[in-house]
Amino acid sequence: MSLFWEEVVVDCRDPKVLGRWWQEALGWIVVGESDDELELAAAEGGHPTLLFGVVPEGKTVKNRLHLDFVPDDQAAEVGRLLGLGATRADVGQRDVSWVVLADPEGNEFCVLSARRPS
Repeated sequence: MSLFWEEVVVDCRDPKVLGRWWQEALGWIVVGESDDELELAAAEGGHPTLLFGVVPEGKTVKNRLHLDFVPDDQAAEVGRLLGLGATRADVGQRDVSWVVLADPEGNEFCVLSARRPS
């Protein structure tokens, strides 16, 4: 295969603030930073990274692409993320096993139910 997945780019109004929020949420490290970008990677390195880049417009509609996370304890993790500043998001999910949250700039992401490693 000739393609390598380098990063997920997140458009935002304030890359440093939003990137630092995700750094706290994920426990990742900053691997690159400039005036208008901040890049995170898992502490053990690797790809894809998360690159937060500045755009002039704010978010207005539901994301077409979002991140899903599998926690050890869904309720505890949702509580922790809400404590960091995430908010609950309604994207029409109804009665499902995952919880939809939004980061401080409104980008939706899901906290799935805990799963046993395969």
